[in-house]
Amino acid sequence: MKVTGIETFKFWVDWCNWLFVRVTTDEGLIGWGEASLHGPIESVETAIREMAPHLIGQDPAGPEQHWHRLYNAWRWRGGATLTSALSGIDIALWDLEGKRLGVPVHRLLGGAHRTRLRVYASHWLSGVRTPEAAFEGAREAVRRGFTGFKCCLISYDGLRANEARELRLAREMMAAAREGAGPDVDIFHECSEFLSPRTAVMLDDALSPYRPGWFEEPIPFENAKVMARLQRELRTPIATGERLLSRYEFRELLEEGGCKIIQPDIMHGGGFTELRRIASMADTYYVPVAPHNPGGPICTVASMHLAASIPNFYILEQMEPQRAIRDAVSRPAIRFEDGHFILPDGPGLGLEPDIEALKDHAFKPQPFGERPGSLFR
Repeated sequence: MKVTGIETFKFWVDWCNWLFVRVTTDEGLIGWGEASLHGPIESVETAIREMAPHLIGQDPAGPEQHWHRLYNAWRWRGGATLTSALSGIDIALWDLEGKRLGVPVHRLLGGAHRTRLRVYASHWLSGVRTPEAAFEGAREAVRRGFTGFKCCLISYDGLRANEARELRLAREMMAAAREGAGPDVDIFHECSEFLSPRTAVMLDDALSPYRPGWFEEPIPFENAKVMARLQRELRTPIATGERLLSRYEFRELLEEGGCKIIQPDIMHGGGFTELRRIASMADTYYVPVAPHNPGGPICTVASMHLAASIPNFYILEQMEPQRAIRDAVSRPAIRFEDGHFILPDGPGLGLEPDIEALKDHAFKPQPFGERPGSLFR
């Protein structure tokens, strides 16, 4: 079997772009990947086209050896653009491998530790700015079957306008959300890198009585040593890693004890080939994995196969506002029951995207957010 073509398809869905990768072969098999970078997505598409000649005419079997060939193809390695492109191709090659052998990807990765994958509702309570709305939103998450949800109770503009007021409002909304969710539901807090070590401690003091499950990226991700110092000061666990691009970038974070949960992204961290190494590395530090899952149906189902096959899986992100459209363009739709995804058992990923169903979601460039000064406060 030989690779005969590599194509990309991009769409604007809700507030972000989806970029799919299709690898075709001379035997009629098709592998699907996803590389939906929230940023310069056309640059990722160009990188995929530049990598394609290194695969055309090759036997796609053995995704790991192709990963190394592509990763080391040029003198300059890594970076969000090249690694996202490589990730999308890698996912597609694993899909092809499973289809060629007639087994699901999780079998190729060593087998499933679990077939039911606990998920949390992400981007929940978006736009909520009152305790009353936080209470009702938390109740709705529980009604939908979730045992956890993630929200952001602070804003960039709010912190700059009146820091004390923003922290007070965050505390009031967290208290209301906890009351609405009850004591047995996890409430994860997305910090979006808006905090500094100073304000992160202040937010921890405000929210810790209501047991937040984690603070996600409380400070910018680049400095692992500062993240580690902050983790030692906080009662709340830090979760981070969605922007780290390989095991090399996770190494210092884990060695320094920079977080209690890692969140690698299969679309950006190196696909199946690299993320299973990252998960294995984290396991030696007794750190669980909560995969970052911000993309479309291929990202989601790929994250499911990864989550099923690693021993230290914790919980999987579910972009709840996009679930309806994701399921509408998936063949078959991903099964969701009682706050869990059900692992597919078909060959490869066990899911095919319906490109025709996305024809009304024409691509447009990701909006460019301009903020003066630092991101953090």
